Amino acid sequence: MRKGYYEMYGGQFVPELLMPPLLELEQAMELIVPSRQFQEELGLLLRDYVGRPSALYKCPNLSKDLGFELWLKREDLNHTGAHKVNNTMGQALLTKRMGKPRIIAETGAGQHGVATATAAAMLDLECEVFMGAVDTERQAHNVRRMQLLGAKVTAVQTGTKTLKDATNAALRAWIARQQDTHYCVGSVVSAHPFPQLVRDFQSIIGREVRKQMTEQAGGLPDIIVACVGGGSNAMGIFHEFVPETSVRLVGVEAGGTGEPGCYSSASICKGTNGVLHGSLTKLLQTEDGQIEPSHSISAGLDYPGTGPEHAGLHESGRAEYHQVYDHQALEAFQILCRREGIIPALESSHAVAWVLANKDSIAPGSRVVVNLSGRGDKDMGIVEPLLFNDVEA
Repeated sequence: MRKGYYEMYGGQFVPELLMPPLLELEQAMELIVPSRQFQEELGLLLRDYVGRPSALYKCPNLSKDLGFELWLKREDLNHTGAHKVNNTMGQALLTKRMGKPRIIAETGAGQHGVATATAAAMLDLECEVFMGAVDTERQAHNVRRMQLLGAKVTAVQTGTKTLKDATNAALRAWIARQQDTHYCVGSVVSAHPFPQLVRDFQSIIGREVRKQMTEQAGGLPDIIVACVGGGSNAMGIFHEFVPETSVRLVGVEAGGTGEPGCYSSASICKGTNGVLHGSLTKLLQTEDGQIEPSHSISAGLDYPGTGPEHAGLHESGRAEYHQVYDHQALEAFQILCRREGIIPALESSHAVAWVLANKDSIAPGSRVVVNLSGRGDKDMGIVEPLLFNDVEA
């Protein structure tokens, strides 16, 4: 396989001005990240600060309802409430070791922004987070969290004012200050080496699942399910099991409202090949190559592309990808709340919804692991008007 490619996807499709920092980052990955000192320090941060390993929890009530074992990898229990912090702690520590005092990031749902701001505060780095203006409104709680942590939050007013546009703005800012700034990409997207770097920092999820399932269930899972936007939580749990062909890998994309002609974020299920944010991948685009608006009830999945490694896993047939609609995710959100006492992120609810929708095709007694990538506190502003209009004052 060519370096930086997954099947035919990946690469470095960037302006010449971005090649120096990309090459610098690749060198740092090869020299600094594998070093014993870096790995030991990161391991302590993940254990003592983030709270790893995160729990692997067997749902007693839903397992009984479904007729098979439903396990949740509880990334929602991490410090900051999502899987994002695994990557930001790694990249922030790398930034420090590279001698750069400033870190920037893009964010959609705000969880990556919060995690970047958290890591920056802990490691004494200056931090600026770019966020689409639409997302700053629907995720206002996370905007306040980032500001409390000392980050500057820049609302992006261009384009659809969502994650795609926040990423564009962050890339422009990186070009302007690459000497003292590291761009902490939040998912397995963008130009090489970012998809590999983010995947490697997130792959601790899958390594823990292997160990925990072996100890708690006596063997590997039969199916692993994760939501996919950019796809870092999914690659984090998939990567360890790609060689294990007995384990079925299922990625779940956001299908939008499901109405005819609706916008979605299902770039693998509905997209075509194209270049976005530095890599060749699957995109939602018009016939003449213009990026289409994306939509999802969950801000973190509201992105018109996906990580090139996901596109490669789809191409090879090693992983399968399906779409779940807004109303299905909202229903799964409520079911997990009421049956297990866990409030999931709307992103993670898509993965739970796929399991519920396909329960009849899953063999009784199967072991199904869902990556519960984040908690749902951040989404209350979205679900309240949809679920609680009938509450009397």
